[in-house]
Amino acid sequence: MMMNWNEYQKELLTTIGKIAQLSPETVRGYRTLGEAGQKTSHLGEKTRQLIALAVAVTTRCDGCITVHTDAAIKAGASIPVFGFLRTK
Repeated sequence: MMMNWNEYQKELLTTIGKIAQLSPETVRGYRTLGEAGQKTSHLGEKTRQLIALAVAVTTRCDGCITVHTDAAIKAGASIPVFGFLRTK
């Protein structure tokens, strides 16, 4: 059975909101790490998101895959870039 990624992303964001209520410092720390890369000009947003997506796929983190796929598309990655995600 295939996962509905859009529904999963909505559930994930709801869960992250709950975590933020329970431990705002944890979520703040995570955001601080993510924002740190944006402060340099070494890598563009699309490249950072594609690297994060590759790590997410390697570690089989469904939530990470969902978040970083969406972020990569928003940063300008095209759908053909994601061909490696298809199963054979």
